[in-house]
Amino acid sequence: MEQKNVLILCTGNSARSIIGEALINHLCVGRYRGYSAGSKPTGTPNPFALRLLEEKGYETGFARSKTWSEFEGPNAPEMHFVFTVCDSAANEACPVWPGAPMRAHWGIPDPAAATGSDDVIMEAFENAHAQLHARVSAFMALSPDEMDPSDLKSKIAEIGKMGA
Repeated sequence: MEQKNVLILCTGNSARSIIGEALINHLCVGRYRGYSAGSKPTGTPNPFALRLLEEKGYETGFARSKTWSEFEGPNAPEMHFVFTVCDSAANEACPVWPGAPMRAHWGIPDPAAATGSDDVIMEAFENAHAQLHARVSAFMALSPDEMDPSDLKSKIAEIGKMGA
């Protein structure tokens, strides 16, 4: 299978989408290349997201909050899959991506909205990571090149409902 590109979208591109990008690049080496972006990026990754990734042994040098317009131009990598991870991004008018990638909504509660002690906030980030890990693992188990496109679309939509 030729390596395919996956774009994880969220509004702020500071937490869930960055965790998703890290998971894809960690779990799916050689099969998928993960990217993340936001419709209204915050400008910096959430420090709790970076802490979580570092504690789990992920590389974090890639992490930056960026706009999805980086992936619209002629020099941008072609996306094969686009997954939204927050409800507001799912309801926004997304750009028309070159190559018409397969899209699905994989909504995850926003850990950046958690309040309380650092332990409470980290628990919210742990929960988001666990949900994303399960979904990326299920996605990785699929064989897109061997599946009918309508079956594949149905399967990636089902993945988005896992744990919901």
